[in-house]
Amino acid sequence: MKLRSLHIENWRSYETAAVSFGDGLTAIVGDNGNGKTNLLEAIGWLGGLGSFRGAPEDALVRLGADSAILRAVGESLDGREQLIEAEIPRVGRNRIQVNRQRLQRMGDLLGVMQVTVFSPDDLELVKGGPALRRGWIDAALVSRHPKHAALRSDVDRVLKQRNALLRSAGGRLDADAEFTLDVWDSKLTEAGTTLVTARRDLLDEMAGQLTRAYDAVAQKVAAVTAVYQQSWDGDLGEALVVSRQLDVRRGVTTVGPHRDEILLSIGGAPARTHASQGEQRSMALALRLAADAVVRVAGIAEPILLLDDVFSELDPGRAGALLDALPDSQRLLTTASGLPPAARPDRVLTVADGMVSG
Repeated sequence: MKLRSLHIENWRSYETAAVSFGDGLTAIVGDNGNGKTNLLEAIGWLGGLGSFRGAPEDALVRLGADSAILRAVGESLDGREQLIEAEIPRVGRNRIQVNRQRLQRMGDLLGVMQVTVFSPDDLELVKGGPALRRGWIDAALVSRHPKHAALRSDVDRVLKQRNALLRSAGGRLDADAEFTLDVWDSKLTEAGTTLVTARRDLLDEMAGQLTRAYDAVAQKVAAVTAVYQQSWDGDLGEALVVSRQLDVRRGVTTVGPHRDEILLSIGGAPARTHASQGEQRSMALALRLAADAVVRVAGIAEPILLLDDVFSELDPGRAGALLDALPDSQRLLTTASGLPPAARPDRVLTVADGMVSG
């Protein structure tokens, strides 16, 4: 879907703003702290990501307001107009509509307007803990196969229930708790195994894309890999039985898809500990590009690319290489430090004092 216009009210620092976009590259420029990222965050929210900065929803509503309003008009691949509307109250449930039809869940937005976000924080995909890499592959999985949003929710729900039972057991299980734990183990085995299989399959599918993206951004050829590492051996159901006593003592589930890792390597060495800062940045960009590429190759969507102040963290060579590696689709970038020389935006928007012009 191509984004044609965005209207926001009481969103973050904005009382109101209305912006239109072209098909190519739109640059959003202005000093730091004026609200450039807030615009991209609104688009990401309507794409089903929530706040890509990890902010709670009450922080998205402008101070002094009761709710924020988002409205986007887009054009689908077959030329039909798409209207996405949302009201995010400071207290209570969100109200979301697509083409005037009410959605029951935030997850139902996934697949309506897909976005791929690049930000300086992406470096943590390489340097940070396993949860960030699991989040990256799960987001890519849902973009590639939107039906898997429900699967991911099922795994989270079962884990929450199982952990609650383990905590309430206080280190000992009676017969009723044993029976209930068997039920949750069965559900976790089914949903968790399906999720891990999907993660592995997607990593295999994007292996070539990851290599090409890294070589393009780093401007050199290197052997890069993303290898899935389970937190258990063999069958998940059997592993849960083996770990039960440990789980009961600790009050938490110690094996499952929530404990798995994705091992990243460059030239055969662990990227997290052995790569240079430049190599880690190239790997982080390659992860985003590869996830975006598998969606495009499948022909199910053309995600909107949101590049939030990415170029301030890159040297001129990598900045130009990233621009060359981006697919020829709708791109929105923010910058406070000027555009890279290779950037040739179709439109430039200026943000200052909570106002957008251009």
